[in-house]
This record gives sequence, structure tokens and C-alpha cells, in this order.
Amino acid sequence: MSRIELVRLRRIDMPLVRPFRTSFGTQTARDVLIVEVVTEDGVSGWGECAAMEWPGYSAEYVDGAVDVLIEHLVPRVLADRTLDPQRAHSQLARLMGHPMAKSALETAMLDAWLREQGRSLADFLGAVRSEVDCGVSVGIPTSIDALLSEVGSYVDAGYRRIKLKIEPGWDIEPVRAVREAWPDMPLQTDANQAYTRADTALLGAMDPLDLLLVEQPLPEDDLRGHTLLAEQIDTPVCLDESIISTAVADTAIAFGATSVINIKPGRVGGYLEAKAIHDLCVERDIPVWCGGMLETGIGRAANVALAALPGFTLPGDTSASSRYFATDITEPFVLQDGRLRVPAGPGIGVDPIPSLLDEFGTWSTVLDGR
Repeated sequence: MSRIELVRLRRIDMPLVRPFRTSFGTQTARDVLIVEVVTEDGVSGWGECAAMEWPGYSAEYVDGAVDVLIEHLVPRVLADRTLDPQRAHSQLARLMGHPMAKSALETAMLDAWLREQGRSLADFLGAVRSEVDCGVSVGIPTSIDALLSEVGSYVDAGYRRIKLKIEPGWDIEPVRAVREAWPDMPLQTDANQAYTRADTALLGAMDPLDLLLVEQPLPEDDLRGHTLLAEQIDTPVCLDESIISTAVADTAIAFGATSVINIKPGRVGGYLEAKAIHDLCVERDIPVWCGGMLETGIGRAANVALAALPGFTLPGDTSASSRYFATDITEPFVLQDGRLRVPAGPGIGVDPIPSLLDEFGTWSTVLDGR
């Protein structure tokens, strides 16, 4: 096994093809932090940080991720330079919090490690599919007519599931409008913690709309509230932001706070922890699906590999590149019959295009521990 020569951090500015609005804010572009781990043999591994520019979805944000990587995380793995993702996972776990920054570094190491072996991430994780069903996440638009037009474009593109962002004042009527327009389309909602226990009746009023699930309706720390809600509505409750580790997933399942789990590798600290949560859910007969954070092709490739595991029985937010970006930084992921192919090449199976990294790049630094 070769050793780590250096770690390069890059920030790139990726304009979105349309604004993406949720209960925690509106994005028109992504300030993406990319981690590259380079080995002594010149092999590069890549990881993408899922953090946003501001602490809306989670406590992490890009500036903070840069700081913790430079000051704490990268020095820890450069201390012995061992290219061992399992060892790095244990080392980084000794530092509290910052799962998205940890995930980016661990994934870059895992990618380089697998490339050295000529082995794909999908094979390493235990994938059982060569392609995965894709859903799409729809932000909160300016009107119901705009919503129907946007959803219609995704239905025409072949997506196999639609997810609607909701918040107080934008819930029952828009969801009903979509359900009436596409009565047979698998449909689910995502509240991003926008409701409280007092909104149980309102959330229950969407039961007749035949939803796959309602995602993270209450604050992430309110497991008891989610348990109470799950007892009072028919729509399955899915947890997203609440699930930060295998232990929390175990607790949430045992409490009856969730009957479906959205696994986001960035939120849980990387693909090793994501695989552990998947395995727990398979053991407990809890369906899982892969959430998205508007990733470029780097993050999307790894997510598609994860979504090919056996427990991922619901379509994830593994959309085509064109859903978010006019130009991706890798070869684009293209939807075919509502599915994406799982990369089969070594590591994550894709490489960023150097000229596009330069075109979209806004900042970079090299850390070599010397």
C-alpha cells in the first residue's frame, strides 16, 4: 500500500440551472469543496464535501469545513500518511462533529485506495445492481402552475419518483395538485424540519394523497415527536437530518420514530458509516434510499454506487447531472429509462475534467505536512 503524498483542497463555483428553494433557504449556485488525496505513486482519489455555504441544512458550512480540514482533519491523516480508509475512519472519529468534512477526506482516501487495487467502490460496498432507479427532488417554486410545469418536465424525462419540498403554507394544496395530475406517480414530501408537534393534524391531512413517505417533518433532535407523529398519521415517517450515525439510526428504529431512512453519506461521516447504517436497516427490515445534496459528478458517482446496495429499495435523489448543472465537472450522468448506470471503473469510477476544475475554480491549497 502506497502512502499519502499530499492533500489538495479546491473550491469551485457551480451555477444551478434553476434556483432550488427549501424551508431553510434558496440556492442559485453551489460553492463546492473538493478534496483530492494524492499518493506517492501519483494516484489521485476524490471526495466532495456536501456542506452548503451557510449552516441551514446542518451546522456545517463550507468555510467551516475548510478550516477544520486544514487545522485538524488533514494533519491527522498526514501524521503517518497511511492510505487506509478504515484507519482514517477511526482516527477522524476521535474529533467531534464535522461529518461532511470527514466524509470528503475519507472518501478521497477510499477512492485512491480502491484505485490502487483496481476495484470499484460499488464492489467494495456490496452493490447488487448495475443501474439504479432515480427520483428527483423539487424545490418550492413561485406558484402551483410553476410547480406543475417543473414536475411535468421531470415526468417527461423519465424520473421514477417525485419528491416535493414542503413548508407551512406550502403543503396540502400543491401536493394535492401534483397527485391529481399524476395519480400513479410515486410521490413523497420533504419538510426539512419545518413543522412542529402541533402540526400533526395538518400532516395527517395528506394521508389520502397516497404518499410514499413524509421526510423529516420535525426538528432533528425531536425523536419523541417523530414517534408520536408516526403513531397518529398513516403516511410513513422517514428521517433524514436526525440520522447522524448507526447508533442514532438504531435508536430511532427502536423508538418507532421512523419506518424509512434516508442515508446521506455526507451527513453520517462517509460511506463506511453509510454502509453500516444500511446493514442495520436490512437487519431490521427498514427500507432505505439515498438522499442527495446537489452533488457534482464526484459525489454523485459515489452515491450511485451506494444506492446499488440491496437495502436501497426506494428510488433516491440520484438525479442526472442536468437536473442541477448545465455543465458537470465530470462526464455527465445521463438518465436512461429513469435510471443511472453504476460506475464500474476503479474507485468512484469517474474523474473530474481538469479544464473544468480550472474554469469553475475559485480557490485551492495544498497540504503536505512538511
